[in-house]
Amino acid sequence: MSKVVKGIAASDGIGIAEAYLLVDPDLSFDKKKIEDTDAEYQRVDKAFADSIDELNKIKENAKDRLGDDELAVFDAHIAILSDPEMKKQIQQEIEGQKITAEQATTDVMDMFSDTLAAMKDNQYMQERAADVKDVEKRALSHLLGKQLPNIAAIDKPVVIVAHEITPSDTSQMDKKFVKGMVTDLGGRTSHAAIMSRTLRIPAIVGSENITSSVKSGQQIIVDGLNGDAIVDPSDDEVDEYQKKAADFEKERAEWAKMVDAPSKSKDGKDFEIAANIGTPDDVVDAVKQGADGVGLFRSEFLYMGSDHMPTEDEQFEAYKKAVVGMKGKPVVVRTLDIGGDKPLDYLPLPKEMNPFLGYRAIRISLHDPEKIFKPQLRALIRASEFGPISIMFPMIGTLAELRAAKKVYNECVEELQKDHPGIGKNVKIGMMIEVPLAAINADKMAEEVDFFSIGTNDLIQYNFAADRGNDAVSYLYQPLNPAFLGLINHVIKAAHRHNTKAAMCGEMAGDELALPLLMGMGLDEYSMSATSILRTRSMMSKLDTKDCAALVEKALDMDTQEDVEKLVKDSLN
Repeated sequence: MSKVVKGIAASDGIGIAEAYLLVDPDLSFDKKKIEDTDAEYQRVDKAFADSIDELNKIKENAKDRLGDDELAVFDAHIAILSDPEMKKQIQQEIEGQKITAEQATTDVMDMFSDTLAAMKDNQYMQERAADVKDVEKRALSHLLGKQLPNIAAIDKPVVIVAHEITPSDTSQMDKKFVKGMVTDLGGRTSHAAIMSRTLRIPAIVGSENITSSVKSGQQIIVDGLNGDAIVDPSDDEVDEYQKKAADFEKERAEWAKMVDAPSKSKDGKDFEIAANIGTPDDVVDAVKQGADGVGLFRSEFLYMGSDHMPTEDEQFEAYKKAVVGMKGKPVVVRTLDIGGDKPLDYLPLPKEMNPFLGYRAIRISLHDPEKIFKPQLRALIRASEFGPISIMFPMIGTLAELRAAKKVYNECVEELQKDHPGIGKNVKIGMMIEVPLAAINADKMAEEVDFFSIGTNDLIQYNFAADRGNDAVSYLYQPLNPAFLGLINHVIKAAHRHNTKAAMCGEMAGDELALPLLMGMGLDEYSMSATSILRTRSMMSKLDTKDCAALVEKALDMDTQEDVEKLVKDSLN
């Protein structure tokens, strides 16, 4: 009898093959004291050098299968292994505590990965912890003289099953043989998930228990559309999913035709579908997927990827690169969004009981505008000379905060215009709607800005009083709750009453069930992961906004999220 294991759908598609359990060698070691600290550190030096050589070879072998963005992961891993600060800390651990190379490497790299994993409101940074663990595993394998699994040697159709799949694992996969992958851990924005989408390998992550539910050789179906893994399927189930797989490939071929198509509803209403990005390099994929622009450039990654406060010129070059790369399409940049949960070594922040509700984002920028806010704003205004830029303020709660941010911005424009007359005249100013009070006060806020961008991830978290990183309350992540939909509708209508554009950049923007409702409410721009753009554009082209508006009226009158889900599903069938 078949068994269904549920997880997170990370890469679309359906794969059917035998399970291949990806099992790492035993990398445990004895804890002991050593005398010759110099010799022990030389072992670290050699293990790191050997790991770098190995990564360079893996990268070279993956060049035919991966694009530049995905290959950059290996450069990031090599950068970790080359980090003088990390190696210095390992050396200090060996010399100070007289411990082995294995112990010191594990202690220091675990500390780095734990720091990243603790950033609960930043899924991207949380999942970078997996990169550090991947590098740690590689270094330990060289220290212990043990071989990591050779995925490149797989020569028959398989579904890879693992506790966690690292980017270097994914890069070695040959799509001809790897028909899917399922993991216990991971999220949609992990490097491995992103690579699986690039390689078009169906993938399910975060299943929690797939490794204990399947043995090597058992047949398994990976339904990357719905997040279901079917272990030991019946013949009828195999037939059913083979048909689904064929239907999906036809659908994907149709999506590909939408790259240069306008984002338009069935009845001819124009919308915008934009991409969320973290670095200027992400623009390449946004363009490739036909994005109408960048709806969210998370500028904090410029700060987190640096060992010092990025200078105005360094930021200018990054923003300019993104703007030029989008070839005249608009780029919305969110100003620095960090807090006590996202520490920067060079910017000490106070320890807080609840950093999600504390000193963060615009509150930090306004506290020290000369040091933090003005250099960023000046860099953005300068970059606007190379293409359309919009500046978006995060975590705005009150009108006073919004006006204070605008005042600093206007000061920067005046300063720059002394030497560059007219600079900044085309910049649009907007704000995130993520604080409930700002959503309630949307009419007043809309009078002050050119656009709103609704950040549903935090807006849901704050409205439901439920930490989105806490599994125990994950059932309260309810974007289709009728009361919450009512709030979204209020924000959009308030924006339009004041000729303000209404956009959305949270996960809800790319949700297939939310799309008809958001179109019915009149949301102007939908910003999402680049890989969701063509699917969304295709679906949008089949929906009539009048029908969607009627659907909204019914949804707002319902009692539960489940009621709304059923309503939308029935309307789409």
